[in-house]
Amino acid sequence: MTQQQALYNYALRLGDNSLILSARLSEWCSNAPFLEEDLALTNMALDLIGRAQAMLKYAGEVEGKGRTEDDLAYRRGERDYYNHLIMELPNGDFAYTMVRQLFVSTYELFFFEELQKSTDATLAAIAAKTLKEVKYHHLHAKDWVIRLGDGTAESNARVQKAVNALWMYTGEMFEMDHADTMLLKEGIAVNTDNLKLGWIQMVTQILALANIDLPADGYMQTGGRKGIHTEYLGHILSEMQYLQRAYPDATW
Repeated sequence: MTQQQALYNYALRLGDNSLILSARLSEWCSNAPFLEEDLALTNMALDLIGRAQAMLKYAGEVEGKGRTEDDLAYRRGERDYYNHLIMELPNGDFAYTMVRQLFVSTYELFFFEELQKSTDATLAAIAAKTLKEVKYHHLHAKDWVIRLGDGTAESNARVQKAVNALWMYTGEMFEMDHADTMLLKEGIAVNTDNLKLGWIQMVTQILALANIDLPADGYMQTGGRKGIHTEYLGHILSEMQYLQRAYPDATW
């Protein structure tokens, strides 16, 4: 693998994470518990699609084959996506979505804090912009998890159920492969091994405030960065890519 290929894979994976989670959060549009939250989740989805556009555009430029961000978003098959599995899971109930957002945005706080120090100027610039948005995403998820966990017996039970179900998908966020280690030597990538302790400490503190028990570590789901996904990604892509597949190269 060349450094160019590694950088392409790296930017592509980051774009895929944002694109797929954006698709999931956008499903809450007109379905959230109340109007203000409907707008909040939709705005978060827009933040993520903006990040996905920037990352996929850069991936296309690095690849050097003339593919645009739209080509990469709409003209790849399921096995050619490399997002973390947690991004593609169904929204479940509101507590489930907020717990997923807490796990992801806490990770992203640490990740983009480091990525903005990258020797790659484009990745550093995207990370700096993203970090401002992630801080809001994290605060929003944190407030809701604490509110629901420290609320009624029903809301507490739903948060605990979500934490228990999602925990096995968190380990994948800290995995590293050959592309990561190659770029790490050049100061481009983030060493995710160094993020895990801070992530666990922050999540543990938040869950304690929410009166939620931390699950015991066990088997962790993996495979996303190898193109191996849950059954759910195919359904997301079939809806998201329908127009491009039905009418390729169509223009207004």
